Amino acid sequence: METFVLDFERPIVELERKIQEMKDLSINGDMELSDEISRLKEKARKLRVDIYSKLTRWERVQLAKHPQRPHTLDYIKRIITDFIELHGDRAFGDDPAIVAGIGKLDGQPITIIGHQKGRTTKEKLYRNFGMPHPEGYRKAMRIMRLAAKFHRPVICLLDTPGAYPGLGAEERGQAEAIARNLLEMSILPVPIITIVIGEGASGGALGIGVGDRILAMENTWYSVISPEGCAAILWKDSAKAEQAAEAMRVSSRDLLEMGIADRIIEEPPGGAHRNHDEAANLLKQSIVSELAILNEKSPDTLVAERIEKYGKIGVWIE
Repeated sequence: METFVLDFERPIVELERKIQEMKDLSINGDMELSDEISRLKEKARKLRVDIYSKLTRWERVQLAKHPQRPHTLDYIKRIITDFIELHGDRAFGDDPAIVAGIGKLDGQPITIIGHQKGRTTKEKLYRNFGMPHPEGYRKAMRIMRLAAKFHRPVICLLDTPGAYPGLGAEERGQAEAIARNLLEMSILPVPIITIVIGEGASGGALGIGVGDRILAMENTWYSVISPEGCAAILWKDSAKAEQAAEAMRVSSRDLLEMGIADRIIEEPPGGAHRNHDEAANLLKQSIVSELAILNEKSPDTLVAERIEKYGKIGVWIE
Protein backbone atom coordinates (compact mmCIF):
# COMPACT_ATOMS: atom_id res chain seq x y z
CA MET A 1 0.00 0.00 0.00
CA GLU A 2 1.30 3.45 -0.92
CA THR A 3 2.17 5.56 2.10
CA PHE A 4 -0.08 8.56 2.62
CA VAL A 5 1.76 11.62 3.95
CA LEU A 6 0.18 14.73 5.47
CA ASP A 7 1.80 18.08 4.73
CA PHE A 8 3.19 18.59 8.23
CA GLU A 9 4.68 15.06 8.17
CA ARG A 10 6.73 15.63 5.01
CA PRO A 11 9.94 16.96 6.64
CA ILE A 12 10.07 13.88 8.89
CA VAL A 13 9.30 11.43 6.09
CA GLU A 14 11.92 12.98 3.81
CA LEU A 15 14.54 12.76 6.55
CA GLU A 16 13.63 9.12 7.24
CA ARG A 17 13.89 8.38 3.53
CA LYS A 18 17.39 9.87 3.48
CA ILE A 19 18.37 7.72 6.49
CA GLN A 20 17.12 4.59 4.72
CA GLU A 21 19.06 5.49 1.58
CA MET A 22 22.24 5.86 3.63
CA LYS A 23 21.59 2.51 5.33
CA ASP A 24 21.25 0.90 1.91
CA LEU A 25 24.49 2.50 0.75
CA SER A 26 26.23 1.35 3.90
CA ILE A 27 25.12 -2.25 3.33
CA ASN A 28 25.39 -2.50 -0.45
CA GLY A 29 28.21 -0.06 -1.15
CA ASP A 30 30.55 -1.08 1.63
CA MET A 31 30.58 2.52 2.93
CA GLU A 32 30.99 3.46 6.59
CA LEU A 33 28.15 5.88 7.32
CA SER A 34 27.19 4.88 10.86
CA ASP A 35 28.11 8.25 12.39
CA GLU A 36 26.13 10.19 9.79
CA ILE A 37 23.17 7.83 10.14
CA SER A 38 23.20 8.27 13.94
CA ARG A 39 23.32 12.05 13.54
CA LEU A 40 20.35 12.03 11.16
CA LYS A 41 18.37 9.67 13.42
CA GLU A 42 18.81 12.07 16.32
CA LYS A 43 17.82 14.97 14.08
CA ALA A 44 14.70 13.07 12.98
CA ARG A 45 13.82 12.27 16.61
CA LYS A 46 14.06 15.93 17.65
CA LEU A 47 12.11 17.05 14.56
CA ARG A 48 9.38 14.51 15.32
CA VAL A 49 9.10 15.70 18.93
CA ASP A 50 9.04 19.34 17.83
CA ILE A 51 6.36 18.86 15.17
CA TYR A 52 4.03 16.55 17.09
CA SER A 53 4.20 18.58 20.31
CA LYS A 54 2.82 21.62 18.47
CA LEU A 55 0.01 20.11 16.42
CA THR A 56 -3.06 22.25 15.91
CA ARG A 57 -6.55 20.86 16.45
CA TRP A 58 -7.05 20.61 12.69
CA GLU A 59 -3.81 18.67 12.26
CA ARG A 60 -5.00 16.20 14.93
CA VAL A 61 -8.30 15.88 13.05
CA GLN A 62 -6.28 15.01 9.93
CA LEU A 63 -4.34 12.36 11.86
CA ALA A 64 -7.62 10.89 13.15
CA LYS A 65 -8.72 10.49 9.51
CA HIS A 66 -5.35 9.12 8.31
CA PRO A 67 -6.03 6.24 5.86
CA GLN A 68 -3.31 4.08 7.45
CA ARG A 69 -4.57 4.59 10.99
CA PRO A 70 -5.47 1.30 12.76
CA HIS A 71 -9.17 0.45 12.86
CA THR A 72 -11.19 -1.75 15.22
CA LEU A 73 -10.23 -5.07 13.61
CA ASP A 74 -6.55 -4.06 13.64
CA TYR A 75 -6.74 -3.62 17.40
CA ILE A 76 -8.82 -6.75 17.96
CA LYS A 77 -6.24 -8.82 16.07
CA ARG A 78 -3.49 -7.52 18.33
CA ILE A 79 -5.04 -7.41 21.81
CA ILE A 80 -7.97 -9.86 21.88
CA THR A 81 -7.53 -13.65 21.91
CA ASP A 82 -10.16 -16.25 20.99
CA PHE A 83 -12.23 -13.58 19.24
CA ILE A 84 -15.56 -14.70 17.79
CA GLU A 85 -17.47 -12.16 15.71
CA LEU A 86 -21.25 -12.15 16.09
CA HIS A 87 -23.55 -10.95 13.31
CA GLY A 88 -27.04 -9.59 12.78
CA ASP A 89 -29.65 -7.66 14.75
CA ARG A 90 -32.27 -10.48 14.56
CA ALA A 91 -34.70 -8.00 12.98
CA PHE A 92 -33.43 -6.83 9.60
CA GLY A 93 -29.88 -7.90 8.86
CA ASP A 94 -26.20 -7.48 9.57
CA ASP A 95 -24.24 -4.22 9.30
CA PRO A 96 -20.52 -4.60 8.49
CA ALA A 97 -19.91 -0.97 9.59
CA ILE A 98 -20.04 -2.22 13.17
CA VAL A 99 -17.98 -5.18 14.34
CA ALA A 100 -19.15 -6.95 17.50
CA GLY A 101 -18.06 -10.09 19.24
CA ILE A 102 -16.62 -11.85 22.27
CA GLY A 103 -13.09 -12.78 23.22
CA LYS A 104 -10.50 -12.56 25.97
CA LEU A 105 -8.30 -9.67 27.10
CA ASP A 106 -5.40 -10.99 29.17
CA GLY A 107 -7.53 -14.06 29.86
CA GLN A 108 -10.61 -12.12 30.98
CA PRO A 109 -13.78 -12.75 28.92
CA ILE A 110 -14.99 -9.47 27.38
CA THR A 111 -17.35 -8.17 24.75
CA ILE A 112 -15.91 -5.77 22.17
CA ILE A 113 -17.79 -3.57 19.71
CA GLY A 114 -16.46 -0.96 17.29
CA HIS A 115 -16.85 0.90 14.03
CA GLN A 116 -14.94 -0.52 11.05
CA LYS A 117 -14.12 1.73 8.07
CA GLY A 118 -12.22 -0.59 5.76
CA ARG A 119 -8.88 -0.05 4.10
CA THR A 120 -9.17 -0.77 0.37
CA THR A 121 -11.89 0.65 -1.90
CA LYS A 122 -13.72 -2.68 -1.86
CA GLU A 123 -13.56 -2.88 1.94
CA LYS A 124 -14.69 0.73 2.35
CA LEU A 125 -17.76 0.09 0.23
CA TYR A 126 -18.50 -3.13 2.12
CA ARG A 127 -18.14 -1.36 5.48
CA ASN A 128 -20.00 1.73 4.20
CA PHE A 129 -16.99 3.86 5.21
CA GLY A 130 -17.70 3.10 8.86
CA MET A 131 -21.14 4.75 8.78
CA PRO A 132 -23.59 2.41 10.54
CA HIS A 133 -27.20 1.71 9.63
CA PRO A 134 -29.87 1.16 12.32
CA GLU A 135 -29.25 -2.59 12.23
CA GLY A 136 -25.65 -1.90 13.22
CA TYR A 137 -26.74 -0.17 16.42
CA ARG A 138 -29.35 -2.85 17.09
CA LYS A 139 -26.72 -5.54 16.59
CA ALA A 140 -24.45 -3.71 19.04
CA MET A 141 -27.23 -3.57 21.63
CA ARG A 142 -28.06 -7.24 21.13
CA ILE A 143 -24.45 -8.12 21.89
CA MET A 144 -24.40 -5.77 24.90
CA ARG A 145 -27.47 -7.52 26.33
CA LEU A 146 -25.58 -10.81 25.97
CA ALA A 147 -22.66 -9.20 27.81
CA ALA A 148 -24.98 -8.25 30.67
CA LYS A 149 -26.46 -11.77 30.75
CA PHE A 150 -23.04 -13.39 31.07
CA HIS A 151 -21.46 -10.60 33.19
CA ARG A 152 -18.85 -9.59 30.62
CA PRO A 153 -17.36 -6.06 30.48
CA VAL A 154 -18.04 -4.15 27.26
CA ILE A 155 -15.30 -2.36 25.29
CA CYS A 156 -16.48 0.09 22.59
CA LEU A 157 -14.09 1.51 19.98
CA LEU A 158 -15.37 4.68 18.28
CA ASP A 159 -14.23 5.61 14.77
CA THR A 160 -16.91 6.92 12.43
CA PRO A 161 -17.62 10.01 10.30
CA GLY A 162 -21.25 9.65 11.43
CA ALA A 163 -24.30 7.42 11.23
CA TYR A 164 -25.43 6.73 7.66
CA PRO A 165 -27.92 9.48 6.66
CA GLY A 166 -29.57 7.62 3.76
CA LEU A 167 -33.33 7.36 3.22
CA GLY A 168 -33.41 3.62 3.94
CA ALA A 169 -31.61 4.08 7.24
CA GLU A 170 -34.07 6.77 8.30
CA GLU A 171 -37.03 4.61 7.26
CA ARG A 172 -35.71 1.77 9.41
CA GLY A 173 -35.43 4.00 12.47
CA GLN A 174 -31.90 5.38 12.64
CA ALA A 175 -32.72 7.96 15.32
CA GLU A 176 -34.70 5.48 17.41
CA ALA A 177 -31.91 2.90 17.26
CA ILE A 178 -29.32 5.39 18.52
CA ALA A 179 -31.66 6.77 21.20
CA ARG A 180 -32.46 3.28 22.47
CA ASN A 181 -28.76 2.49 22.74
CA LEU A 182 -28.21 5.64 24.80
CA LEU A 183 -31.01 4.58 27.15
CA GLU A 184 -29.98 0.95 27.52
CA MET A 185 -26.25 1.60 27.75
CA SER A 186 -26.86 4.07 30.58
CA ILE A 187 -28.33 1.27 32.74
CA LEU A 188 -26.34 -1.74 31.49
CA PRO A 189 -25.20 -3.57 34.68
CA VAL A 190 -21.64 -4.33 33.53
CA PRO A 191 -18.51 -2.18 33.11
CA ILE A 192 -18.38 -0.20 29.84
CA ILE A 193 -15.19 1.41 28.57
CA THR A 194 -15.54 3.66 25.55
CA ILE A 195 -12.44 4.63 23.55
CA VAL A 196 -12.25 7.12 20.69
CA ILE A 197 -9.65 5.56 18.36
CA GLY A 198 -10.17 7.88 15.37
CA GLU A 199 -13.13 10.03 14.44
CA GLY A 200 -15.97 10.46 16.91
CA ALA A 201 -18.71 12.14 14.91
CA SER A 202 -22.13 12.97 16.25
CA GLY A 203 -24.75 10.36 17.14
CA GLY A 204 -22.91 7.92 14.89
CA ALA A 205 -20.26 7.64 17.59
CA LEU A 206 -22.52 8.26 20.57
CA GLY A 207 -24.73 5.31 19.57
CA ILE A 208 -22.10 3.01 21.09
CA GLY A 209 -20.40 5.72 23.13
CA VAL A 210 -21.95 5.68 26.61
CA GLY A 211 -19.53 4.34 29.20
CA ASP A 212 -18.23 4.31 32.75
CA ARG A 213 -14.90 5.54 31.44
CA ILE A 214 -14.36 7.56 28.26
CA LEU A 215 -10.86 7.31 26.87
CA ALA A 216 -9.47 9.08 23.82
CA MET A 217 -6.35 8.27 21.88
CA GLU A 218 -4.03 11.23 21.54
CA ASN A 219 -4.74 12.17 17.92
CA THR A 220 -8.52 11.87 17.80
CA TRP A 221 -11.57 14.11 17.76
CA TYR A 222 -15.08 13.81 19.21
CA SER A 223 -17.90 16.26 18.53
CA VAL A 224 -21.52 16.72 17.55
CA ILE A 225 -20.43 17.48 13.99
CA SER A 226 -17.26 17.36 11.91
CA PRO A 227 -15.24 20.57 11.47
CA GLU A 228 -16.02 20.43 7.73
CA GLY A 229 -19.75 20.15 8.43
CA CYS A 230 -19.62 22.97 10.97
CA ALA A 231 -17.77 25.23 8.52
CA ALA A 232 -20.28 24.44 5.76
CA ILE A 233 -23.17 25.48 8.04
CA LEU A 234 -21.67 28.54 9.74
CA TRP A 235 -19.59 29.99 6.93
CA LYS A 236 -21.11 28.21 3.91
CA ASP A 237 -17.55 27.12 3.16
CA SER A 238 -16.14 23.72 4.17
CA ALA A 239 -12.65 25.05 3.41
CA LYS A 240 -12.83 26.88 6.75
CA ALA A 241 -12.72 23.54 8.59
CA GLU A 242 -9.46 24.49 10.32
CA GLN A 243 -11.09 27.58 11.79
CA ALA A 244 -14.09 25.50 12.84
CA ALA A 245 -11.91 22.89 14.56
CA GLU A 246 -10.29 25.58 16.69
CA ALA A 247 -13.64 27.11 17.64
CA MET A 248 -15.26 23.74 18.41
CA ARG A 249 -12.42 22.44 20.62
CA VAL A 250 -12.67 18.89 19.31
CA SER A 251 -9.29 17.38 20.29
CA SER A 252 -8.65 14.76 22.96
CA ARG A 253 -7.01 17.36 25.20
CA ASP A 254 -10.11 19.55 24.91
CA LEU A 255 -12.27 16.57 25.90
CA LEU A 256 -10.11 15.99 28.96
CA GLU A 257 -10.19 19.66 29.97
CA MET A 258 -13.99 19.79 29.61
CA GLY A 259 -14.47 16.70 31.73
CA ILE A 260 -15.82 14.57 28.88
CA ALA A 261 -12.83 12.26 28.52
CA ASP A 262 -11.34 10.62 31.60
CA ARG A 263 -8.00 9.76 30.08
CA ILE A 264 -5.83 10.34 27.01
CA ILE A 265 -4.00 7.32 25.59
CA GLU A 266 -0.61 8.29 24.22
CA GLU A 267 0.23 7.23 20.68
CA PRO A 268 3.57 6.06 19.24
CA PRO A 269 5.86 8.84 18.01
CA GLY A 270 4.33 10.24 14.82
CA GLY A 271 0.85 8.82 15.46
CA ALA A 272 -0.87 5.43 15.67
CA HIS A 273 -0.61 4.96 11.89
CA ARG A 274 3.17 4.78 12.17
CA ASN A 275 3.22 1.76 14.47
CA HIS A 276 0.07 -0.35 14.81
CA ASP A 277 1.66 -2.82 17.24
CA GLU A 278 2.81 -0.17 19.70
CA ALA A 279 -0.50 1.70 19.43
CA ALA A 280 -2.37 -1.53 20.24
CA ASN A 281 -0.10 -2.21 23.22
CA LEU A 282 -0.71 1.27 24.64
CA LEU A 283 -4.46 0.84 24.12
CA LYS A 284 -4.42 -2.56 25.83
CA GLN A 285 -2.52 -1.26 28.86
CA SER A 286 -5.10 1.51 29.35
CA ILE A 287 -8.08 -0.86 29.05
CA VAL A 288 -6.57 -3.39 31.46
CA SER A 289 -5.85 -0.75 34.09
CA GLU A 290 -9.35 0.74 33.83
CA LEU A 291 -11.03 -2.68 33.98
CA ALA A 292 -9.12 -3.54 37.14
CA ILE A 293 -10.91 -0.65 38.87
CA LEU A 294 -14.36 -1.13 37.31
CA ASN A 295 -14.46 -4.88 37.95
CA GLU A 296 -14.43 -4.20 41.69
CA LYS A 297 -17.70 -2.25 41.54
CA SER A 298 -21.18 -3.71 41.92
CA PRO A 299 -23.71 -3.38 39.08
CA ASP A 300 -25.77 -0.87 41.10
CA THR A 301 -22.69 1.25 41.78
CA LEU A 302 -21.64 1.19 38.12
CA VAL A 303 -25.06 2.39 36.93
CA ALA A 304 -25.39 5.07 39.63
CA GLU A 305 -21.91 6.48 38.94
CA ARG A 306 -22.47 6.32 35.17
CA ILE A 307 -25.68 8.34 35.40
CA GLU A 308 -24.00 10.83 37.74
CA LYS A 309 -21.05 11.15 35.31
CA TYR A 310 -23.26 12.05 32.35
CA GLY A 311 -25.35 14.39 34.49
CA LYS A 312 -22.24 16.50 35.05
CA ILE A 313 -21.17 16.73 31.41
CA GLY A 314 -22.11 20.09 29.93
CA VAL A 315 -22.62 21.83 33.29
CA TRP A 316 -20.89 25.21 33.48
CA ILE A 317 -20.57 27.58 36.44
CA GLU A 318 -19.73 31.24 35.80
